[in-house]
Amino acid sequence: MKTIKSFFLVFALLINVPNLLAHSLKESIESQDRSPQFISRDVYRHPYETLTFFNIQSDMTVVELNPGGGWYTEILANYIHYPGTLIAAQGSYYMDGFKKKMDSDPMFGRVEIVSLSSNLADPNSVDAIVTFRNLHNWLGPRMDSIFKSSMVALKPGGIFGVVEHRANPGTDLEAMKSSGYVTEAHAIEVALKNGFELVAKSEINANSKDTKDHPKGVWTLPPRLRLDDVDREKYESIGESDRMTLLFRKPL
Repeated sequence: MKTIKSFFLVFALLINVPNLLAHSLKESIESQDRSPQFISRDVYRHPYETLTFFNIQSDMTVVELNPGGGWYTEILANYIHYPGTLIAAQGSYYMDGFKKKMDSDPMFGRVEIVSLSSNLADPNSVDAIVTFRNLHNWLGPRMDSIFKSSMVALKPGGIFGVVEHRANPGTDLEAMKSSGYVTEAHAIEVALKNGFELVAKSEINANSKDTKDHPKGVWTLPPRLRLDDVDREKYESIGESDRMTLLFRKPL
């Protein structure tokens, strides 16, 4: 009888391992499971402050739009635990490599992958949707489509968090497309048009050193450094781009 009880105790502990190993947000960011080259970007991307500003909790169902190489995915996968789920809505360009990355480590076990062009999730089923440095790739009808899908997928009161390279006020659409910088006014306009409410703005990811007039647009700066060794020290001293950080929500 003792053996049977011991078996069921061990079994109960095993099925609850994800809860026992759940990390706080701080622990998730400090985790050695993250890629060293990603950790080196923390000084510019302020993940703790950003995810705290977005009020992301470990038991939420969260969609990350177009996670690319998975910089934030590594943090969120460490942080999101049962009953929470992380849904990676990936673009086609990154899909194959991203799937390989997700299959490479058990920490990605609660990550579901869907196409960025899909409905993202069932209507009214998601607690939060976040996107980091993607709006410049979507300017035009695609941005409306993604924002609309996000609105449908979110629960009433659900969070929509946006970080994006910030253009100077008055920058026209063509200049945004060529430079990779988007105005706050445009991001807010598209969000409001698709039914979101603006809750707050933050300067967490601001960078006053960024003059936004670089030869190769935002890609001149780290981490891309598209000019290679030309004025490399200059652009490394600027750091990553000046960024807006916007918090929207789906109305209750």
